[in-house]
Amino acid sequence: MFSKTCEYAIRAMIFIAQKSRDGDKVGIKEIAKGIDSPVHFIAKILQDLSRKQLVGSVKGPNGGFYLDKNSLKYSLADIVRVVDGDKLFSGCGLGLKQCSETHPCPIHHEFGKIRREMHAMLEKAKLGEFTEKLEKNLMFLKR
Repeated sequence: MFSKTCEYAIRAMIFIAQKSRDGDKVGIKEIAKGIDSPVHFIAKILQDLSRKQLVGSVKGPNGGFYLDKNSLKYSLADIVRVVDGDKLFSGCGLGLKQCSETHPCPIHHEFGKIRREMHAMLEKAKLGEFTEKLEKNLMFLKR
């Protein structure tokens, strides 16, 4: 469903959101270790997300990546669009180029419904709310 790059981007953004809630910045090595990603791969992904202003970054010994209050409003759909484009939300379920409303593939109409539901779910999943839910789940598990 998502490219490997997109999976790592989503996981990294959630990890950064959790770690930077109190204004801290997270280093690339900590992020890579926390999401089980190769350092160079996640560094390239985060550099791209930073250029597109989805995540903040500061260079230097006290630097790292962070999400501010505005960034926490981004949805998982925003990350998917930046990394993988709109193909997940508009492409053919079978990957056929000639599939369209006038010339639908065999799963066109059924897949359209699933695609719309997935898009709505990813739009609702905001980074800030996501981290709050994860924190509550972790607190529940620690009891």
